[in-house]
Amino acid sequence: LENLQPEIKKLAERLRYEVSVRGKQVGWSEKVARFHFKKNLRRIITELYIRDNCHPFKATLLVWVQIPMWVCVSLALRNCSVGATNSEVQEQFSAGGALWFTDLTAPDSTWILPVLLGLVNFLIVEIFASQKMEVSRLQKLATNFFRVLSVVMVPVAATVPSSMTLYWLSSSFVGLSHNLLLRSPTFRRLCCIPRTRSHSDTPY
Repeated sequence: LENLQPEIKKLAERLRYEVSVRGKQVGWSEKVARFHFKKNLRRIITELYIRDNCHPFKATLLVWVQIPMWVCVSLALRNCSVGATNSEVQEQFSAGGALWFTDLTAPDSTWILPVLLGLVNFLIVEIFASQKMEVSRLQKLATNFFRVLSVVMVPVAATVPSSMTLYWLSSSFVGLSHNLLLRSPTFRRLCCIPRTRSHSDTPY
């Protein structure tokens, strides 16, 4: 998508000129000319997405699969931790932890897991924000929203069972690992990922 931006910009300028000429020939108003410009620009961009097989929806498809799964697993862990009292599963959870969080049914009183969760989530947001590319106002707002969300998740994670916090931390850590791996020049070359303007030979 990033590599397509210069081509889209050039085609948009050419299309704007063609629409302007055509508008003068047939007497289009500014509103009609703008309508034809936007309509044809959407068509051109769609054709480029199809040509390069890089529709933006594909980048978000995995997220729409992960979110319901994340919610379902979180609810399942909560039910196992604080659901039916004196159940065998709950007994196993209460003694199935490790290190300082031996009881997975209780919140982490040390706040270590919640703080780690906040730090990992914040790192993921900053990795996206550090990319050397132009961002829209909406993208800036989204980045700031997720920064705030990373901080808000810390006290939330401190009030839920440790089993949920541990799952959230593990999930976020996997996401952080994916982001770091995709920034690796060696990994990008092995996977034949095209070089972009925001790509760096020293990403770390």
